[in-house]
Amino acid sequence: MSETVIASLFDDWNSALQRRDPNSVVALYAPDAILLPTVSNQVRHNHQEIESYFVDFIARGPSGKIDQSNIRLFDHLAINSGVYTFSFDDQTEVQARYTFVYRRQGDRWMIIEHHSSKMPESP
Repeated sequence: MSETVIASLFDDWNSALQRRDPNSVVALYAPDAILLPTVSNQVRHNHQEIESYFVDFIARGPSGKIDQSNIRLFDHLAINSGVYTFSFDDQTEVQARYTFVYRRQGDRWMIIEHHSSKMPESP
């Protein structure tokens, strides 16, 4: 396990968003994952609820980039938290704080917790 491997998990997730296939995104989340999304007040507790969020989010044509990343490694867990910015097809952007918690399941890292919240202050 290395920070490089954990950093690349965001790239996998971002690529899945850009394919505009909610199932590709949801497949990166463990069955018991929790999503606290950026542009919804509803906490998502399972694949069905997570997919429901990403159907609408993906329709906006998001493309994310990491502005600041902080990775911490533990035995079978890894945390990547920081700030990312999403650009959308309509030329709008949103900057948000994020935390991805990953758990190693066999030979894969799965998202078990994902929190994203819009930055409270304008840049």
